[in-house]
Amino acid sequence: MPKKHELVKQDIADKILADVYKVNDKLPTESELMATYHVSRFTIRHAIGELERENFVYRIQGRGMFVNDWKSQPRPSGDNKTIGVITTHIADYIFPNIIAGIDNYVSNLGYTVLLASTQNNPDKERKSLANLLSNPLSGIIIEPTRSALANENYAIYESIRSQGIPMLYINAVYEGLDAPYLIMDDVHTGEMATHYLITHGHQQILGIFKVDDKQGMGRMNGFIKAYQAHPEIANLSEIMLYQTGENKINLFKKLYASLTRSDLAPTAVVCYNDELAIQVIKFIKEIGLRVPEDVSIIGVDDYLFSPFISPALTTIRHPQEQMGLDAGKMIIRLINRQPVSSKIYTPDFIARESVKSMPGGSDMQSAVEASMPSQSE
Repeated sequence: MPKKHELVKQDIADKILADVYKVNDKLPTESELMATYHVSRFTIRHAIGELERENFVYRIQGRGMFVNDWKSQPRPSGDNKTIGVITTHIADYIFPNIIAGIDNYVSNLGYTVLLASTQNNPDKERKSLANLLSNPLSGIIIEPTRSALANENYAIYESIRSQGIPMLYINAVYEGLDAPYLIMDDVHTGEMATHYLITHGHQQILGIFKVDDKQGMGRMNGFIKAYQAHPEIANLSEIMLYQTGENKINLFKKLYASLTRSDLAPTAVVCYNDELAIQVIKFIKEIGLRVPEDVSIIGVDDYLFSPFISPALTTIRHPQEQMGLDAGKMIIRLINRQPVSSKIYTPDFIARESVKSMPGGSDMQSAVEASMPSQSE
């Protein structure tokens, strides 16, 4: 459990990074801080002392404590070899493979990776950034948090850029904060999944997308684009939306109503990712339906367990470790002030066992499979 002075220090640092306390602003007095945080004077002095050593705060005898011009402090020397990596998750789903790809490359060059997770929550992102920035960083790799919404921590990222710390995005980008990026072609991903189902005879297709991330928005737009190419059945499409942290009970209630209605129930579902697809398959079985006999399912990402569930999940592969390896190479080039080019990965289709061909789909199937990059497992 963090000590009291560490919590006080962290909160004041968060406010400085977020420009709540701006450069040269006078901070509250020790007595005011004691009342705010309900701690002793010794705890406040301990916290302020650490902030002084990290160049966030300075004192003027008899006048008080002020915010230092921390943005213009000299960057660490080239001997520093620490790269910050901030992602929405660390230990689960596809993220261990991405992080392993980064670490495998940069560690061979003597760099250490410092990890932080946001859980796709802007408040946690702010605290994670403060923790990372309390260390001398050579560069930082960023997976944006809730990237389809306004960036609540824009000021912190602008400060990172103004300090000359090289930045690199993975999976999505923040609007208004230009930096090189490595992303999947999410529009093409959604279009590919939906087009595959249409060419296998499905007309009533349900798309379920997370819409607080650009990945989900892109995949949803691809879903719509695929139907635009088939206007004769466009009115049969259906979309359900959700956001991070939302209770999925309501989502699954809507899914139940959709799948069990007597008229024009969906015969297939395109899921935002494999994690959701696995949950949907479990739910479909629980309500007495079968996959793919009654409902076909496609996911996205090619999660580690997707080939081993029953039925094996048809999906679209995320580059995962390749993205991590490319991110490691790119951040090193940025640190060395070498030119880099952003990259958009073309998705690979993985046909497994969770999609059934419907009557009338076989004629179009051969043509689409010949035109798309695919792989069967």
